[in-house]
Amino acid sequence: MSTTTGRALAIVACAAWGIAALPSARAQSIEQGLLQLEWGDPAPAAPGKVQRESRFNAHLVRDDGSRIALDPAQARRAAGDLYVLANRRVAIAFGAPGKTPASAPAIEAIVPADRVSQSAPVTAANARVAAAAPVNGVTRWVTLMCKFSDIAAEQKALPFFQSQYGEAAGQLGHYWREVSYNKINLAGSSAYGWFALPQPRSYYVTQENGKDKADLKKLFADCGAAADASVDFGSVQGVNMMFNGELDGFAWGGGSCAPLEGRANLCTRVTWNPPWSFSNLAPLAHEMGHGYGLPHSDNSDGDDDTYDNPWDVMSDGWSNVVRDATYGARPKHINIFQRHRLSWVDAARQQVLLLGDVTTRQIALDYAHLPGSTNVQMLVLSLSPQADPYATVVYTLEARKREGAYEGALAGDAVVIHKIQASGTAYSVDADVPPANTSNNEGSMFKLGERWLTPEGTHAVTITAQTATGFLVTVGPARVMSSPNPPRLKPSGVSASSAPSSTDARVTTGGARVPPATTERCTEPGRTTAQKCATRAR
Repeated sequence: MSTTTGRALAIVACAAWGIAALPSARAQSIEQGLLQLEWGDPAPAAPGKVQRESRFNAHLVRDDGSRIALDPAQARRAAGDLYVLANRRVAIAFGAPGKTPASAPAIEAIVPADRVSQSAPVTAANARVAAAAPVNGVTRWVTLMCKFSDIAAEQKALPFFQSQYGEAAGQLGHYWREVSYNKINLAGSSAYGWFALPQPRSYYVTQENGKDKADLKKLFADCGAAADASVDFGSVQGVNMMFNGELDGFAWGGGSCAPLEGRANLCTRVTWNPPWSFSNLAPLAHEMGHGYGLPHSDNSDGDDDTYDNPWDVMSDGWSNVVRDATYGARPKHINIFQRHRLSWVDAARQQVLLLGDVTTRQIALDYAHLPGSTNVQMLVLSLSPQADPYATVVYTLEARKREGAYEGALAGDAVVIHKIQASGTAYSVDADVPPANTSNNEGSMFKLGERWLTPEGTHAVTITAQTATGFLVTVGPARVMSSPNPPRLKPSGVSASSAPSSTDARVTTGGARVPPATTERCTEPGRTTAQKCATRAR
């Protein structure tokens, strides 16, 4: 048993029995409380401008309402999959403080201390643990429209916000039913306001290190208090707050607590939206996704911009979107692993191919957006297990089609592959070298006749046919085929569990794989280097 696993098991025991015991000689204290995560998402960058990076806060809320700020990097390492613990009771083991008096104690382990059931993992026990916190049934949200005392503008009227929760195509009630395969609904969701905040914007948004910083806790406390007499907060599962002025350049989503309903600390899912966010359903759905505990997705270009994967509203919500005259940019669906996180993908719709499986099989992979599918919609390829199961990489395959109220502007009909690693983050795979800045390119879409190998060379995937409901995918062991330059199944010095990179590539005609260390592309007579070749199914 690893040291980390031993500490985690000890914390679970202490949490269950209420024993103030140390899980290891290194641990100095154990704290219990509610884990709250907050994601800050910037407004879309103007043409020619660099997109601002996202922000992320993590806190432990003690039972007395006090909060402990957690170092995000330490928290991610200590929890394995931090995001699955959002809005849940946890136990945290803190180590000894750092060498300086101001140094915070290190976080050694974070484990659940509640009894929330989790869905079955999608991989074997010796591979990656893909935890999921179920979100099912009615999730009633309320919208609070709040005005800063020094800003009079009311950008939208109450009927607009009320209608956002509707059940017609292009409204949030319809969207969340569709994306969850009818696992959740927004029944009873409603809007209230406008309410007057007691303070001007400058009270809630201050300067820190020369940058605007919104006090999210004050905003929720005062906006909630203004609405407390009108809203039954005890019956809601989420609060969307709409402010009539800019916050700190970001919209926010996650969880928070406020003194409401006569309680010192009522905690729930919360979003904080400036006008540019609530005028479009895509960013509003993105923040609600954070409220449900969903993290960002990303592409595989290796930069710091997490908003460059347009196959998931939890990454790039602005590209390849259907536009609505009333609600602006509509949200696309989330990727299949995000759906799995919340237990929305039935076990019968999942298929896992483990490391060492040498059987060649043809799999009917249905489009991910189809409700009532009778075939696979989430195909998982496992790679070599690591000592830390959360460091083990898996790949998920899903089929996407450019149709419908939300997916009608996707880049194309294709199999889309995501690499799952780094605390459960999904990175879209791009076969182009170098990867595109935004993964709506051909390299990110695997189409009829194309073939792809996992970096370890353990699985070869060929798209053999397109059907009325998706694609037929043939998966089997990689075979070295004759070619002038033998394929490099695993480039030297590249680990299968390393950071996302351009090491994933398609196989070219004749079986030679494009070497990922170069910018060379496959060519055929009459084709440009920007065009790709494909191995046709035999």
